[in-house]
Amino acid sequence: MTPDDSTLRDQGLAPQGAGKVLLLACGALAREILAVKEGNGWDHMILACLPAILHNTPEKIVPAVRDAVAKHQDSFDKIFVVYADCGTGGLLKAACDEIGVDMVDGPHCYSFYDGNAAFEVRNEVTSFYLTDFLCRQFDAFVTKPLGLDRHPELRDMYFGNYEKLVYQAQSRDPALEEKAKACAKFLGLEYEYRFTGYGDLETALTSQA
Repeated sequence: MTPDDSTLRDQGLAPQGAGKVLLLACGALAREILAVKEGNGWDHMILACLPAILHNTPEKIVPAVRDAVAKHQDSFDKIFVVYADCGTGGLLKAACDEIGVDMVDGPHCYSFYDGNAAFEVRNEVTSFYLTDFLCRQFDAFVTKPLGLDRHPELRDMYFGNYEKLVYQAQSRDPALEEKAKACAKFLGLEYEYRFTGYGDLETALTSQA
């Protein structure tokens, strides 16, 4: 059973059960990873998640991954880090290489959901992205950390250089589509819906299965 979003955001997910491969992931990816894992019958793969809120403080990701690998490495044959670079400036890849674990390719989840090659070609430097998780957690990851709930006048300072909000949907959910449209309106941005599914995330997990 997948924990609720608030738990994945603030606490993450401890590994449950025994298996050969540990998927050490961002909590924002938990639902999607479990869907892929269960859909393929990969019972030998066990999911553990670090708190998704680390997304807002990327300097904490590398030490958190290091600590988690050290904690679990004796219990599994292999650990696969299901993070992209995620704002670490290459430090996460360097750390994974140093400790001998593989990780997902790409600069961030928006890229590997879209497909890294396709995302690079798009070169959408003026787009702001939401995934299913970030759409559901918009207030916790955007509105409150930026103080827009208290000072809405700051909106244009933060988002004045953006042109559109792109909702990269992993599932077909009309309620989330409406929420994403509302987020775009709140930020004063044009709106684009893009169904990506799991993109390169599924490919990466398949390579480890």
